[in-house]
Amino acid sequence: MSSENTKQAVLDAFSFRHATKAFDPEKKISDADFSYILETGRLSPSSVGYEPWKFVILQNPEIREKLREVSFGAQGQLPTASHMVIILARKNATPQSDYVQHLLKNIKQVPEDTMGDMVKAYTQFQEVDINIYESERALFDWASKQTYIALGNMMTSAAMIGIDSCPIEGFNYEKASLILEEAGILDSENFGISVMAAFGYRAEEPHREKVRQPIEDVVEWVK
Repeated sequence: MSSENTKQAVLDAFSFRHATKAFDPEKKISDADFSYILETGRLSPSSVGYEPWKFVILQNPEIREKLREVSFGAQGQLPTASHMVIILARKNATPQSDYVQHLLKNIKQVPEDTMGDMVKAYTQFQEVDINIYESERALFDWASKQTYIALGNMMTSAAMIGIDSCPIEGFNYEKASLILEEAGILDSENFGISVMAAFGYRAEEPHREKVRQPIEDVVEWVK
């Protein structure tokens, strides 16, 4: 495929994608297609490569129904989506945490002689440059920002193969967290809910074409 064809395919996918409110409950995403969507989330970039996320695929109908009762923004999606993803963000992703130490040593295999300098640099970045040690909420919100990169990539990759999606923030976070904790899904000491996302096939076509501001209203060139 030529670069022009690739660009057009991507733009077509963005035009196709819309925040699907209700899915066709009879149409299910294949295992292969959903594995592909998850892989684009896993391969997504994150600040200093911390990957501070966890993707929970919630297929249990009873738990979905409990979440629906506290999710005003997911009334149509939770009962009908082929796949429901709860994206969790880490609460304590700092260079000194067990998680980041494991990531650096065992996953990224950072040499021992450079580990100290890397930890020092990452601490400077978090504590001084972006000042997220001021509160636990600031650190969690920073991690949540990273999860949205993965979320965007997953929705785009889904749209590229004709699968619909909807990002969802319209729920009571405290009550939803309690539901997941009671189900043994959420380790609230280390994770919090960042966002939910529904995937499947639209029950009907959108009632109007996609509307966005003109490019000149959202882009400024500085030369």
